[in-house]
Parts: sequence; structure tokens; C-alpha cells
Amino acid sequence: MVLVTGAQGQLGHDVVNELKRREMEHTAIDIADLDITDGEAVGELIVRVKPSCVVHCAAYTAVDKAEEEPVLCMRVNSEGTDHIARACGDIGAELVYISTDYVFSGEGDAPYETGAHTAPLSVYGKSKLAGEEAVRRHLDRFYIVRISWAFGINGGNFAKTMLRLARDRSEINVVDDQVGSPTYTADLAALLCDMALSGKYGVYHASNEGYCSWADFAAEIVRLGASGCRINPIPSSQYPTIAIRPKNSRLSKASLEAAGFSRLPHWKDALVRFMSQGGFV
Repeated sequence: MVLVTGAQGQLGHDVVNELKRREMEHTAIDIADLDITDGEAVGELIVRVKPSCVVHCAAYTAVDKAEEEPVLCMRVNSEGTDHIARACGDIGAELVYISTDYVFSGEGDAPYETGAHTAPLSVYGKSKLAGEEAVRRHLDRFYIVRISWAFGINGGNFAKTMLRLARDRSEINVVDDQVGSPTYTADLAALLCDMALSGKYGVYHASNEGYCSWADFAAEIVRLGASGCRINPIPSSQYPTIAIRPKNSRLSKASLEAAGFSRLPHWKDALVRFMSQGGFV
């Protein structure tokens, strides 16, 4: 049986849908059901539910706000994950932990391998890396899955923001010196369900295939949305943010292939399906 945390979030929503589609026994919870920063409550729930695997999607994901709320961000992403991992260890359950490209510094232009040196630039990145460390500390049977630039039907994301802005503006400035891969949560959910209970433990990178800049991604979004809005590529220096973003978010998928998992489809293919499913075209 699979337990999904953060089930009402962007990724958790799609994981639950995929489990339903496969008719896999599961329990879905969100913050109203469990505060993951409460270690005692986490332990009690996991003992009661007795999952064979936990897909841990619950997280603090407001990257800029995390710089202003570092304690809360760490409590959720580091301490909360520690509670989940410890409880999984207590009952012998596997854990799928969702991490991020933000654990890397973003230097160079080569795709990061799973064993590359980690050096997060932001509070969010540091908190997710601390979560990875918690998983390793308590468990041997785990899947750490790093993703980047997530977008899906449920919740807010960059794709929906671009579509909204394009309705009201004739042009939008978008950075073009941060390069990575979008991750369609519906595609990722299928992979996570393949991983769960597979016994192929380890660290994986799992964004969609192909690389692009944020400006490239935005241009494809507005093109598919049949908008006349123009995307103006600009350097990050002209669009300062509270949190520093890595400029290189390319992730190597060699670990997926080595374990026999299929790579996710190309991000452009994923975007077409997202636009169609969401009624944006």
C-alpha cells in the first residue's frame, strides 16, 4: 500500500490519479490530515496506516518567500522529512523523496550527474538537500528523485502564469540565461509509481527530456496558446529575485537508464499534452 503526502499539491494530485488509474491501493493525505513537522503525529499515522511505500510530495516550495521564512522552510522540508523517514524506518517502509535541481550551484553547462557535488544557493535548496540527508540517515530503502521546473494541471506554475500574463500583455520579459528541463507532473507521477516498490533504490534525476531556457519555455507556451504576446529574452541581471537561482539546471538521466526506467518524454511533447488537458488550446 502506498501513502502519498501533499496529495492536494501539484505533484501529489497527479500521483494519486496515477495510483487510481493503476488500481494500486493507496492512502492520500495533505496538511489538513497531517502536520509533518509534528514528529509524534507522523509516527502515529504511519504506524496506523502501515504503508509499504511513502511517496513524499509535501514540501515548502515558495522559493523566494523561503529567504524570508528560513526557519519555517527548514521545519517543513528538513525536519518534516526527517520525521517521515524515521517513521518509515520504524515500520520497514520504502520512501520516495522528491528533491530538486536547486541542490546544485548551477555552474558550467554540463548536465549534473546524481553523484555531483551539491552546493545549494538558496534557503529552499539547502532545505531540500537537508531532506535528502535525513532520508539517507534513516533509510537504506529509498528513492531520491530530483526534478526541475515542475508544471501540472493542479495548482499554480510558470506555464499557467505565462498564459495568464499573455492574455493581458503584448510582451513579457523572461530570463534566457537559466537553462534546464521542465518537468510535467503527470509524466513524473507515472515514473514515481513505477519506482514505488520496485526495489531499485537510489538517487535519480527525472525531468522531461530536452533543455531550454525559461524564455524558450515561455515562447513555446504562448505559441501553443495562440497568443500574439512577444517573449523578450533578458539576462538574470535584469530580473533580480530574492532567492538566487542556478543558471545551469541540466540534469543527467543516466541513473534512470541504468536502473531500467524509461526517460520522460520531451518537454515540448509534455507541454502539448498539458495545454490540451487543461483546455488551454
